[in-house]
Amino acid sequence: MLLSKSTTIPNPCRSRRRSLFSASPKRTSGAGSSSSSSSRRANVAVRAVISSDDKKSVAVATSSSSGQQQQQQQQMSSPPSAIDVTVVLTVRSRLKEKLLEKAKDRWEHFVTGIGQGILLQLVSNDVDHVTNSGKRSTEAAVRGWLPKPSSHPSIVEYAANFTVPYDFGQPGAIIITNLHDREFHLMDIVVHGFSDSPSFFHANSWIHSRLDSTERRVIFSNQAYLPSQTPEGLKALRKDVLVSHRGDGKGKREKFERVYDYDLYNDLGNPDKDVDLARPVLGGKERPYPRRCRTGRPPTKSDPSAESQVEKRHHVYVPRDENFEEIKQDTFSSGALRALLHNLIPALRAALSSSDRQFECFSDIDRLYKEGVLLKGETEKFMDGSILSSILSSLLTNVTSIGERLMKYDIPSIISRDRFSWLRDNEFARQTLAGVNPVSIERLREFPILSKLDPAVYGPPESAITKECLEQELNGMSLEEAIENHRLFIVDYHDLLLPFVKKINSLKGRKAYASRTIFFLTNAGILRPIVIELSLPPKTRSSGTRKRVYTHGHDATSFWIWKFAKAHVCSNDAGVHQLVNHWLRTHACMEPYIIASHRQLSSMHPIFKLLHPHMRYTMEINTLARQSLINGGGIIEKCFSPEKYSLEVSSAAYKNMWRFDMEALPADLIRRGMAVEDPTMPCGIKLVIEDYPYAADGLLVWSATEDWVKDYVNHFYPDAASVLSDAELQAWWDEIKNEGHRDKRDEPWWPALASKEDLVRILTTIIWTASGQHAAINFGQYPFGGYMPNRPTLMKRLIPQEDEPEEYQKFLLNPQYVFLSSVPSQLQATQVMAVQDTLSTHSPDEEYLGQVHESRSHWICDQKVLSLFENFSTRLEEIEETIKRRNKDPGLKNRSGAGVPPYELLLPTSGPGVTGRGIPNSISI
Repeated sequence: MLLSKSTTIPNPCRSRRRSLFSASPKRTSGAGSSSSSSSRRANVAVRAVISSDDKKSVAVATSSSSGQQQQQQQQMSSPPSAIDVTVVLTVRSRLKEKLLEKAKDRWEHFVTGIGQGILLQLVSNDVDHVTNSGKRSTEAAVRGWLPKPSSHPSIVEYAANFTVPYDFGQPGAIIITNLHDREFHLMDIVVHGFSDSPSFFHANSWIHSRLDSTERRVIFSNQAYLPSQTPEGLKALRKDVLVSHRGDGKGKREKFERVYDYDLYNDLGNPDKDVDLARPVLGGKERPYPRRCRTGRPPTKSDPSAESQVEKRHHVYVPRDENFEEIKQDTFSSGALRALLHNLIPALRAALSSSDRQFECFSDIDRLYKEGVLLKGETEKFMDGSILSSILSSLLTNVTSIGERLMKYDIPSIISRDRFSWLRDNEFARQTLAGVNPVSIERLREFPILSKLDPAVYGPPESAITKECLEQELNGMSLEEAIENHRLFIVDYHDLLLPFVKKINSLKGRKAYASRTIFFLTNAGILRPIVIELSLPPKTRSSGTRKRVYTHGHDATSFWIWKFAKAHVCSNDAGVHQLVNHWLRTHACMEPYIIASHRQLSSMHPIFKLLHPHMRYTMEINTLARQSLINGGGIIEKCFSPEKYSLEVSSAAYKNMWRFDMEALPADLIRRGMAVEDPTMPCGIKLVIEDYPYAADGLLVWSATEDWVKDYVNHFYPDAASVLSDAELQAWWDEIKNEGHRDKRDEPWWPALASKEDLVRILTTIIWTASGQHAAINFGQYPFGGYMPNRPTLMKRLIPQEDEPEEYQKFLLNPQYVFLSSVPSQLQATQVMAVQDTLSTHSPDEEYLGQVHESRSHWICDQKVLSLFENFSTRLEEIEETIKRRNKDPGLKNRSGAGVPPYELLLPTSGPGVTGRGIPNSISI
């Protein structure tokens, strides 16, 4: 459940549980217990449960005896010698369990109830001058069975009672020991009894069993402290917890651990299984790459530099609290089931028919949405007369009947309004501004177009696109005028892909070019593709690059050739989108920020609290991607042009293109020439193309996020000196540069962290990467890629040429057949569609930008911060309405018009499923 943006969040420092729990009046453990305190506690019972709206209060029932009341009044009038404290733990049970697990749950509930399951110890903000550390109570056992809220059937509450000296001070941490033989999930802790009660200790964490590790868990209060502000009693504990998160870089990590450490991408291949599945290590001078989380698995037998693989049904280590919660697991499993059903059918078709078939006509593709994938005709002849075949036939019949709805693909939005829009040049161009990959287009600022590759290897640097070729398409405008007036744009994959084209074209079923595409901005404000250059590497060092230039024509032959050229551009665009702009720039680059945050920023640090919702689930989804998507032989390799060289392309992009300072949206737009500096405009820039939906909506979200971060930073940091003197913050930024992005550590463009302005820009960039940027390039994958001809992920043929008479004649006789034999097969297309469908799906427990999940409703004890966050939430509501109005503006032709899908990828909110909208807080899929 998410707290809506309009919901007023109660002050987590002062709000109280509106519920009842029964605290044992007999328990008197704790420092300073005495008979008088026992007597007082015998007359007090505190009760609490979680109500449906999660507001919390305390009801105290006292004895009605007049003698007892008189005694209490006398005690209140004299200085207290001790304080009675009640601590309430909220524990979440597993949602779905087998019978044996349910029995274990009941047994643990009983054991906890009798005080044998969980031990607590309070740690004061104040120092014990004997130990020179925070004052500590004696340990108290959690006990009692509290009423289970009907609206939260998986939530259970327990209580522990303490008596502490009157001068104990405010508790700032709680130490937990789990005596059970398995972990439990602690949601939060609330402490009652102190002058500033209740005190909230937000956890939302798995507490390991003492059998796994004797190290006790520490949960800090939800009060934010800069390192210099840390209460004296908590300073040592703050440092100790951070040290425990760093580990020692040795040994294999276990499932229960919460250790964050760095490693190379040496887990993509599986040479022990097949030599063809060996993959180079990413990270280092030759193939630079961001770092991932270390697991400590042993090396493979055949290659000591490669980490051994884990079977997909087994757990791969990520720090325990980075794992999916059960609702997310169910959603991902559901998505995996869809993928299984989508993949099982075409895989069996391919196996049983002895070949992986191509689509024969466009109607075959349409049947995926109208009829689904049928098996009967393909399997009967194989299965006749075989016992095994009859079993398979029965199984497949059952699968088909059970999964009939799942096997039928939803109609993607790109053809839902206009079935033939993908054929048109204006739609091809529109998607560079409002599609799933709107971050590659640049303004053409120099001519001639020159390559930066080594001419000794790749031939002369000049493009084959000439001034005369361009001016034929400029409606009478000169080339110089078009460049000066910001009318020419380019999507240029030449230098990134040309070094790999020869290797790609040597693979079975792969044919690729390095591409450049030039677009002209018409007087009507519409982009139009005018020239495509497709290049092959030189056959020999002396022969030069083979470059061909294509323009759209008006006869049938030139129309089909132009369509082939656009398909090759789309194939390149699909690969760069997936491997560079999606995986590298969001998923892979975000992981080091997360690791560094846990290693260097205490959970008490205000910057950790700010970033925490933007780190949710990312490490887990990245781990799953390395297991099944980007691994050797995985879906990405099988279905995208670079195949086994896919991650090497990604590494080359990181080496030559990635810069942290350019990941900020305004900086990226200026770098690509899609905006110019203008101090009078929001964010200080003006778009060159006003109707650029990704940029126009993105700047709204960027600006709102930046203002929220600025207000937050100003609240905690009074001046630049406070930023410079924050040891944890400086260590965090140093580690991101020097460890997380180690291969880029010597680059001069890394921003300094010497002022509040520096910090705001760094944090806004990280939050934008995790939220708006990822949303814009992820959740449109199925809406745009679900119709394969619109974005083929690979090509199998080069464009037919007249100097190849046999192939060219086939093309002239049946261009549709040749085109469909050039794009992904039925198996490849349906595999990609299944993955895109899964990756485009929002989980029911998704946390969206500007919203707070109920499990985090007490994330910080600061009413000012909560008020600032409420302003941010309101701003995002206004942005959502602005985007909706833009989508109805007939003047904005890239997001409205006949058959044109509205641009919704940066609408902040969404429901579950494939919606093509919504900005989650984090990269969670």
